[in-house]
Order: sequence, then structure tokens, then C-alpha cells
Amino acid sequence: KRSKHDRSSSRFFKKQIIVNMGKDYYAILGIAKSASDNEIKKAYKKSAMKWHPDKNPDNTAEAEKKFKEIAEAFDVLSDPQKRKIYDQFGEEGLKGGGDAGPGGMPGGFKYEFRGDPHGIFADLFKGGFGRGFGGGGGGFDDDDVFSSFFGGGPMGGMGRGGMGGMGGMPGMGGGFGAAGMKRPHLHDLKLSLEELYTGCTKKMKITRKSTTLRREPEKVFELQIKPGWKAGTKLTFPSEGDEYGNTGQAQDIVFVVREKPHEHFQRQGHDLVFKAKVPLVDALTGFKVDVPMLDSRTLRVNVQDVVKPSYTKIVRGEGMPLAKEPGSKGDLVITFDVIWPSRLDDSTKQQLKAILPAR
Repeated sequence: KRSKHDRSSSRFFKKQIIVNMGKDYYAILGIAKSASDNEIKKAYKKSAMKWHPDKNPDNTAEAEKKFKEIAEAFDVLSDPQKRKIYDQFGEEGLKGGGDAGPGGMPGGFKYEFRGDPHGIFADLFKGGFGRGFGGGGGGFDDDDVFSSFFGGGPMGGMGRGGMGGMGGMPGMGGGFGAAGMKRPHLHDLKLSLEELYTGCTKKMKITRKSTTLRREPEKVFELQIKPGWKAGTKLTFPSEGDEYGNTGQAQDIVFVVREKPHEHFQRQGHDLVFKAKVPLVDALTGFKVDVPMLDSRTLRVNVQDVVKPSYTKIVRGEGMPLAKEPGSKGDLVITFDVIWPSRLDDSTKQQLKAILPAR
């Protein structure tokens, strides 16, 4: 018969085994558990550059997998709350498994990576290139990763044309070498979540240089945006850019979708995340929350559960459209910011002690 100490030790080691199961996000990014926020960001950038699928054309499947793992590791470790839970309970506890009690984490917290790895990459690397690498595009800074990809800074530069009308785009610079002939000119196409939800048509005007090609110096492109497109989606117009010297060949023009920040929502993959503020009394007793949807509806959601820390309410089928599955949508994920009273008098405290359970 085992002693009480032996049984306690056994439970301890079982818990340790469970906690240590799953992905090691620190190892994925190649950092210590004591890493600072800045070290986490730098490690993500280094790893993401190494495993970006466009930099690994001969090993795309593995690169996509690694690239997503790196994004997930950064998503967890760059968020103080997720990181704290992960450090205490490991991946299994973070995602609702392990030895964290019924339903996973206390407060009903269950993590699932819903982000877009390419969107995270685009957000962290200023200048915006998303799912494709190449020259062009202005606005580079000290975080310009493309010099390490191609051995030099970006070439030329399409100006930032106007959106939603007949925008303007200055001519695209020359100075092309053998590598430059392979590089399309990229231009950010900034769209609101409403435009990406419903779909829309955009018109852009460019000015291009020609030496031997007989064509108009300006051309208007009509861009058909499909519902559900994500940041990083590319629209390519072959041989519509500047002519390469006097070769009779011209660069491709590529518009890259970028999402504008939204007042109410954050997009995570196909899901929409909405944060609602709720007074403590409502969080304990139930309430209704009105969500201003992207299609101009107001969706009223009933919440009858006690809103604990990290509680989320998921409304199926009220997220972003799936571009490849017409008629299907992601989910609406509602998170809550509970507003606590700034002070309580002694009488109220005594009443709460009498009403609320001790545990």
C-alpha cells in the first residue's frame, strides 16, 4: 500500500507529464522561457523569414506547416494572458485539455489558433507584402526583410494610389537586373472589413513606362473583390507594368489585399472577434449584447452564463464569408470586458458576502 506521500508524488508527476505534452512554443521560436516581448518579436521575424512558403518553393508543404506553427507560437507568447496560462498548464491546458479541470482552463477558457499566418507576417513587417515577395512598394524601414531575401533593397516603387475611385499611381522605377525581371511590382490594396464581407469593385489607374511597346501610358484596372478574401490575397495583371529596358517585355502588376483596422471587430481567419463591455452585475446575472454587424444588421445575443475571466460566447455562422465555400461563414466570437465597481461601502460588502458563495 502506497503512502500518502507516494500518492501525492504520483499525482504531481502525472500533472507534470500532462503539462509538458504538446507543442513547445519557446522551442519553436528558439527562445528561452524568460524571453522579453521584444525578443519574442525578433525571434518570430527571424523564424518567419526562414520558413515563409514563398522562400521555400521546393518544400512548400513543410514550410506552410512550420510557418503556421511559428505564427501560433507568436500568437500565444506575445499575449500576456495566453502566455501565463501556457506557462502554467502547457498547450493541452491552454486548449482545454490536460489536468486543468472540467472544460479545460478555469473560467471556461479554450484557446484555438484562428489567425492568418500570412496576415500576422504582413502586420509585423512594415511595407506590407503578405503572401508574395518581390520588389516595389514604398514605406520600408529598418525591418525591411526583403534585402535579406534578394540581396538589396526594394526596387523602384509604385506610389500609393487612391482607393475607391480613380486613384493615381506614379510611374514604376527602372534599374532592372536579371533578378529584377522576375519581380512584379506590388501595391497594397487597402480594404475595409465591410468591403471584404460583401465584396466590391475597385478601380485603380497606373502610369507605366514603355520604350518599344506600343500602348497607352496610363491604364485603369478594375478589381473584383470577392466576399471573404483575406489579407495577402493577390490580384495579378501580367505584363502591365514598366517595360524592361527595350526588351519588349513588361513587369507584372500585383495588387495585394490589406485589411484596414476596424472600429468594432478583429478578424481571425474566418472568424470575427467582438469585445463587449459589461457591468459586473450583468456579468453575474445575465444580459443581452447588441453587436453591430458588417452587413448593417444589429445582432442581439443573449448571455445567460456567468461571465468568468476569459469567457467567450461563440455565435456560429456570423463571421466572415468563406471565399472558397459560397454560402458558408466563420463564427462570431464575443469576448467580454467586465466593468468592476471602483468602490463598495461596508454594507454592500456584507450583503455580497451573504449572497455570493465562498467558492
